[in-house]
Amino acid sequence: MIKELKPALLFLLVMTLLTGGIYPSLVTGLAQWLFPFQSHGSILKSHGKAVGSAWVGQSFTDPRYFWGRPSATAPMPYNAAASSGSNQGPRNPALEQAVRERIAALKAAAPGQTTPIPVDLVTASASGLDPHISPASAQWQVPRVARTRGLPELVVRDLVAHYSEGRTFGLLGEPRVNVLTLNLALDQYGHEQ
Repeated sequence: MIKELKPALLFLLVMTLLTGGIYPSLVTGLAQWLFPFQSHGSILKSHGKAVGSAWVGQSFTDPRYFWGRPSATAPMPYNAAASSGSNQGPRNPALEQAVRERIAALKAAAPGQTTPIPVDLVTASASGLDPHISPASAQWQVPRVARTRGLPELVVRDLVAHYSEGRTFGLLGEPRVNVLTLNLALDQYGHEQ
């Protein structure tokens, strides 16, 4: 029996070292060398202070900032420890009520805005943590942001255009704007004036 147990234990030891130590260390080291920003959480900073990750949405409610997609995470919006959607179907009365309330809040914050509200401003993403909105959603918010910051709309529209991203590799996903990045650029623009 020891004759059979010895190779099995040796194999276990070798595989544990390879798959539990050497391989993870190699992959982690390569990731940190090739992709330092991403491998450290894609942390965005403002004035040297970490303010969030480029890949996790945040709640913005101040009218001076662009607002992201609604979040259905519990017990609070954008809870990265509880990523989830609402799982409510399109005919669910609770979803219809939530959308109506979101539309009312957006209209109250931008009373002069008469164009249709883009759907991603009133519906939550599947994860509840989406850091992006569509360029149309950002453009819809330009008049409110410009008015509350005392900036010309053209300046704010140019910032939205500058921070809009196309499809990944030109064909994957949809065009998008990272809300945190855009809001940090707005704050930076205000400091430069």
